[in-house]
Amino acid sequence: MPAIMIQGTGSNVGKSLLVAGLCRAARARGIDVAPFKPQNMSNNAAVTVDGGEIGRAQALQALACGLPLHSDMNAVLLKPQTDTGAQIIVQGKRIATAEARDYAAQRPRLMTAVLDSFRRLSQRHDLVIVEGAGSPAEINLRPRDIANMGFARAANVPVVLAADIDRGGVIAQIVGTQAVLDHDDAAMIRGFVVNRFRGDPALFEDGYAMISDHTGWPGLGVLPWFADAWKLPAEDAFDIATPKRAKGLHIVCFALSRIANFDDLDPLAQEPGVRLTMLGPCRALPGDTDVVILPGTKSTRGDLAFLRAQGWDIDLAAHLRRGGHVLGICGGYQMLGDTVSDPQGIEGLAGTTQGLGLLRLDTVMTGDKRLTETTATHAASGQPFRGYEIHIGRSDGADRARPFAHIDDQPEGAVSADGRVQGSYLHGMFRDDGFRAAWLAQFGVASRGGYDAGVLRVLDDLAAHMERHLDVAGILSLAR
Repeated sequence: MPAIMIQGTGSNVGKSLLVAGLCRAARARGIDVAPFKPQNMSNNAAVTVDGGEIGRAQALQALACGLPLHSDMNAVLLKPQTDTGAQIIVQGKRIATAEARDYAAQRPRLMTAVLDSFRRLSQRHDLVIVEGAGSPAEINLRPRDIANMGFARAANVPVVLAADIDRGGVIAQIVGTQAVLDHDDAAMIRGFVVNRFRGDPALFEDGYAMISDHTGWPGLGVLPWFADAWKLPAEDAFDIATPKRAKGLHIVCFALSRIANFDDLDPLAQEPGVRLTMLGPCRALPGDTDVVILPGTKSTRGDLAFLRAQGWDIDLAAHLRRGGHVLGICGGYQMLGDTVSDPQGIEGLAGTTQGLGLLRLDTVMTGDKRLTETTATHAASGQPFRGYEIHIGRSDGADRARPFAHIDDQPEGAVSADGRVQGSYLHGMFRDDGFRAAWLAQFGVASRGGYDAGVLRVLDDLAAHMERHLDVAGILSLAR
């Protein structure tokens, strides 16, 4: 079945958003389209209908296609746990944790899985739009590549190369990529797109023509900056848009070193009554903070050490003395307890780490991973809501007698005796308009609502934006 692949001249040049927009444009044409990424590296994951997990970028692309999430949409997902090691997820399931130096040995097995997933998607849909990873110009990685030209050549999928003019040097990005590519790899590229142009695109006509003259590749358009991109789920924790507001409930999220599923925060960032701050390392907790969120993490014990190295444990204690509130989600919930034990060394070295001691509970890491969508009821408000779990480890202790929520009449999460420290394993709760409204109401904030509907509107606007400025029909016609 036909497929087209969007590769980039580097990381973060906008490939994910371009694929989402093309998927939405293809669906508007009545095409049964699906997204695919051979290999992704992200701790931001989504639960699939077949009980697996995929990168959040592919979840957004699937939404653009009007499809339920499936593990075949992201065949290999690498979830970094340390600077040199990552959990390897293949077709939605964890198969191993490996150091970077050992990863190459996995390539034959992983390429087989990649091609199997791509083949199944191709059989189920009329068109597959593929997203590359990083850049094909990283030719030192080419012998073991499964994410860019290694996949394109193996699956015989034509490529459109995207470059980001906003970071400068766009001519060198594209011409330089061709210069270092193997001849047969370069032949897979059928055209290029210049992304994130600010100002009048007509001013770049000479540069655009020069790229074509130097490469022989046709230009498929110059895409101006899409102003509403911030309203879509963020790919990186520091990409979460935080509109500058002078007033509002001040929510601060610790940007942990292995932060995971941080798109939990996107709906809060868009609430007019909320000021959201992503607090990076070496920064103190602002004194006017109302609520601190400890987000998910791929390495709970590792990020406990990171948190303490920033002095945030001391800041948290002062915040609570001032009457502040704390919410821990998943790994952040585990941190709030008395201890975190990893007897099998699943997330790193085996051992036990003292938690923050803000909830009476202990966590033990186990080999089985819980991946499920669920419906719960918020204990404080009685508000039903939807969320999902994606974690290893089980937590129990005295504060579980005051649950955060109930799932099928069973307690979920924990709340401190004074109610100001709360923890839950449930991700995605703030996407639920009813829950978000109930949670904000306890702080006297009215919710605007309509988050999911707003995301769909932005996807429609993105597709229309691309139709105006790119040769979308030409790009889709390249698929084979």
